Amino acid sequence: MISAGIVTVSYIAATVLFILALGGLSNQETARRGNWYGIAGMTIALLATVFGVVTQHYELLLGALLIGGSIGIVLARRVQMTQMPELVASLHSLVGLAAVAVGFANFMDPSVHHTGIELTIHDIETYLGILIGAVTFSGSVIAFGKLSGRIGGKPLTLPGRHLFNLGLLLAAIWFGREFVIQSAADGGLEPLIIMTIIALVFGIHMVMAIGGADMPVVVSMLNSYSGWAAAATGFMLENDLLIVTGALVGSSGAILSYIMCRAMNRKFLAVIAGGFGTAGGTTVSSDAEQQGEIVPIEAHETAALLLAAKEVMIIPGYGMAVAQAQHTVFEITKALRAKRINVRFGIHPVAGRMPGHMNVLLAEAKVPYDIVFEMDEINDDFPDIDVSVVIGANDIVNPSALEEPNSPIAGMPVLECWKGETTIVLKRSMATGYAGVQNPLFYKENTRMLFGDAKDTLDVVLKAL
Repeated sequence: MISAGIVTVSYIAATVLFILALGGLSNQETARRGNWYGIAGMTIALLATVFGVVTQHYELLLGALLIGGSIGIVLARRVQMTQMPELVASLHSLVGLAAVAVGFANFMDPSVHHTGIELTIHDIETYLGILIGAVTFSGSVIAFGKLSGRIGGKPLTLPGRHLFNLGLLLAAIWFGREFVIQSAADGGLEPLIIMTIIALVFGIHMVMAIGGADMPVVVSMLNSYSGWAAAATGFMLENDLLIVTGALVGSSGAILSYIMCRAMNRKFLAVIAGGFGTAGGTTVSSDAEQQGEIVPIEAHETAALLLAAKEVMIIPGYGMAVAQAQHTVFEITKALRAKRINVRFGIHPVAGRMPGHMNVLLAEAKVPYDIVFEMDEINDDFPDIDVSVVIGANDIVNPSALEEPNSPIAGMPVLECWKGETTIVLKRSMATGYAGVQNPLFYKENTRMLFGDAKDTLDVVLKAL
């Protein structure tokens, strides 16, 4: 056992490292260093807790660490970059489940004694920790199902769903009152269990009502929930580090959700209310034929256009992730830059299925950070772009967002690639994106459609180059 003073100093050091980790992760160039800060902080926190706070049952703790650590290592080695959103959602669900388990264990622990106002405060902390944890757990499980394709992306818009959610909220408050009252009389387990079931139903219904187009916001929102669940658990256990860490995760996740909503011109409450997005773009609207004719292009023609260009903009989307085409994209980039052609990447904040999805893929392929730009940095440059290459993106390059007031994505900022000289769109088919709306970009005079699997098609382009 180490002294309480050393535990406190260790927790302070871990907190500082966690803050440095968040700062590092906010920028591509420093993300790797930020990751190591986080690892170091968690290692210090874990060691200080094991040797300074835990007093018994070390064999159970060691067994849990070995099992959990082994599962983590296996997942980290096997997971593909395209599966990162599902992995993040599953990890959020585990945080929520841990908060629920710890809450119930703490409530039923006979060695925990509180009286008077301390008991009331402790009961509220326990109740909130389990409530937020249960919502996070069930919501993350549904998000995992949607992101992995096991559950359709179409929003479940039940009649009176807002009143249903309001009813669940009021019921949770009512049973919270009953829990506090009964806990003072050595009871309270029944209302706690009922509330947990209500919270699980609420998490399921909330995420089921959110369409595929809003899934990046859902991922960051659940990240925030997991942080607040951890913070509530920290108050319950009187653990300062858990409080601070949970607050950091909760607040940063909330800020990220706000940034994502702003990028989509959506209000956070509108996302929670749900209903935006369809079943992942499997249908084409009936007025598709009225929008004009598409002009197909072949791989060798694409290579010729790229070689004749001076300014090239590459816009990656989820299709690039699915096809695992990022490495071929980088090889094409190197080939063009070797011929003194300026190649840049334009990244929309909600491209892919989680915040930063495209940045992670490009970093994996070792694309230089200095040629990867956010939408706000390069949107004004498109009139000077000779060739824009859209790889598996749809809604983030849809002119309807700016030109059609009645469109479901009206007002959403998009990458305005159609303002350049030529736009080449790589797609498997003419299917719609997550928002389920047609894309007029495909029918513009300066757009060329390159159909096929992104990796296979770009491999042919690379050979032609």
